[in-house]
Amino acid sequence: MTLTKKPVNGMKDILPQEMYIRDYLIGEIKKTYKSFGFTPIETPVVENIENLTSKQGGDNEKLIFKIMKRGQKFNLETAKNENDLTDSGLRYDLTVPLVRYYSNNANSLPKPFKALQIGPVFRADRPQKGRFREFYQCDIDTLGDASNQCEIELITATTTLLGRIGFANFTVHINDRRMLKAMAVYSGFPEDSLDQVFIVLDKMDKIGIDGVEQELMEDGFAKETVEKYVGLFHDLQEQSEPLEFLGSVLAGTVEEGTAENLKTICTSVEKLASVPFRMQFDPTLVRGMSYYTGTIFEITTEGLGSSVAGGGRYDKMVGRFTNIDTPACGFSIGFERIITILMDRNFQVPDAPDRTAILLEKNMPDDRILETMQQAQKLRGEGREVLVTMMNKNKKHQKEQLAAEGYTDIREVYVNPRD
Repeated sequence: MTLTKKPVNGMKDILPQEMYIRDYLIGEIKKTYKSFGFTPIETPVVENIENLTSKQGGDNEKLIFKIMKRGQKFNLETAKNENDLTDSGLRYDLTVPLVRYYSNNANSLPKPFKALQIGPVFRADRPQKGRFREFYQCDIDTLGDASNQCEIELITATTTLLGRIGFANFTVHINDRRMLKAMAVYSGFPEDSLDQVFIVLDKMDKIGIDGVEQELMEDGFAKETVEKYVGLFHDLQEQSEPLEFLGSVLAGTVEEGTAENLKTICTSVEKLASVPFRMQFDPTLVRGMSYYTGTIFEITTEGLGSSVAGGGRYDKMVGRFTNIDTPACGFSIGFERIITILMDRNFQVPDAPDRTAILLEKNMPDDRILETMQQAQKLRGEGREVLVTMMNKNKKHQKEQLAAEGYTDIREVYVNPRD
């Protein structure tokens, strides 16, 4: 039987040219986030199934790769449903594992704790360009600090990183789940229907405000409620100071200081900016994860239909593990989407070390091979990356491949030296 040479659907092999860019990006991520005081951590890719299915991950909980029980725990005859056969699964994001990690190790960690985590996550999603079933995420989170310094620093660190890898003039969208909820309650939607309302609102960029109004009406909500809700968005479009307007309209409905808090974050981030970008209050920003409790944010860039980064505050999540609520806020970079953009731009890693390839003619005597390897060691000591390899029969094609991989200095060594 011939084995299958293609990877599993939704997974991919990474060729050297992309791997070089991925290594560079991970290096820039670590360097930038460490400069803001974030500490690298690592968690297992396998999580307890009850943590992954705790109704905190939104639709991602429908996309879990579940792992069957092993040994005596696996009993197909007595199993009544799927849950009786599984006890763990592959993580679908890095936030749930981080919170479990913090809850388990809090006594050994500084307070507040600033975490940096990079690693693969897995979702049984429909594959498409820039979207895979196995992909890398990169998160920074601060746990144990309720102040808006967290949001300001998370956004500043992430925009600084994007600037360092060549992004500019992107948009940081910001909202607050408390504001989102207050707008819906003020309009008259029942609190137990808010998730349904927000699912429709999240489509605003695709179906427009008229489409949102029509879909809410089709879902059976009262006409006067829908019209009042949609009217708020129309009114906001005419305001030069939308946050002040909403703070006034929703006084008594939204938690006091919510609008002022958002304005402070926006103003502070703008003053700390190291690259041109736009801060924008976006009342339609929802963020799908149900664990968000306060500020939420996303970064979009022109020409890409989805965000390149997103996050927010999740002050209630640690309490699910410890029964003690702990303030927490995080930002996640869309690592694979950024890689896709960089590859489409034919991105070249800046300040890369000089790369030398030395091609040895076949049947080279051992002493000549050793001599060449000694020369290669000397070049490596000078900071070069040096590849010593045998010369292929199709030397022209071999040299073209090496040049495509970034080798700018290609040398040939023959059994009989040539002039």
